[in-house]
Amino acid sequence: MRMRRGFAVAVAIWTGAGIAAAGRLAWCAPDYPVKPVRIITELPGSSGNFLARYVGQRLHERWAQPVVVENRGGIGVSGTLAARAAPDGYTLWTGSTGTIATAVSLYKNVGFDPVRDFAPIVLISKAPLVFVAHPSVPAANLREFIAYAKQHSSPVVYSSGGNGTAAHLATAFFRSLTGIDMRHVPYKGAGASVSALVAGEAAVSSVSASSVVPQVRAGRLKAYAVTSTSRFAALPDVPTAAEAGLPGFEATAWYGLLAPAKTPRAIIDKLNRSIVEILRTPQTAEAFLAQGAEAAPGTPEEFGAWIRSEISKWARVVKEAGLRPE
Repeated sequence: MRMRRGFAVAVAIWTGAGIAAAGRLAWCAPDYPVKPVRIITELPGSSGNFLARYVGQRLHERWAQPVVVENRGGIGVSGTLAARAAPDGYTLWTGSTGTIATAVSLYKNVGFDPVRDFAPIVLISKAPLVFVAHPSVPAANLREFIAYAKQHSSPVVYSSGGNGTAAHLATAFFRSLTGIDMRHVPYKGAGASVSALVAGEAAVSSVSASSVVPQVRAGRLKAYAVTSTSRFAALPDVPTAAEAGLPGFEATAWYGLLAPAKTPRAIIDKLNRSIVEILRTPQTAEAFLAQGAEAAPGTPEEFGAWIRSEISKWARVVKEAGLRPE
């Protein structure tokens, strides 16, 4: 009899605890957020800053709660701060190709582990690069350029905005896929790199779409391919690398939203649903296109898989490019 009473008490306690836990879980999703949310991001003028402010404003309009964007510059600074925040959904972070996928290979210690220390919420956007050439290069398309470069007696010069930048690594990736002999010439910033390319100081480069579209339309550069898996709306006549004869050459500047690890799944799911709805609106498509980007809505699991694949891919490229972690 005592054993039965003890068992009944244990069941009652366990059931009560389960109900309490369920109550807490239910509170997380419907009532969140009940106070201001902050999004830690890059410095003003960056794509990450624009995206954080855009998404933050749309969330504020839906939630009637302030969404504060906090600018933190420096490699590893914003991610380290976000990783150490309470996992309650009130501190979020915009991670990117540079702060996640390449940073862990380019720097010995960025202050956080992007897989272990964060819970992916949603991939916000992808911005393709455009593989472009100076008009003097005697090749009309990507296949002809590869053939020309392989027969060229000296290395093909490519420009970038500096060591470890998107242009540097993307073109190094192109070199590893094609086996072409190429020489990297870094400049001080993307603007200087594009100017050098237009002036003929370099033959080719992989440049962000937002920086190069005006040059391509004016005929000052010719576009061989976009480095995304689908064509870019601002350059609809430019094929993807796969269409142009080089499958596997994908290199995008992407941004996504993450929360500290152990943030309740109910909060992650609510954030994902809200942001995906925002990303699928025509207004968002128009706003992102003006920035040279496209919305990339998906699930937290898809974003997590994307992060892991990007870290692995760029680690190989960094190694093949001969770059050593600083």
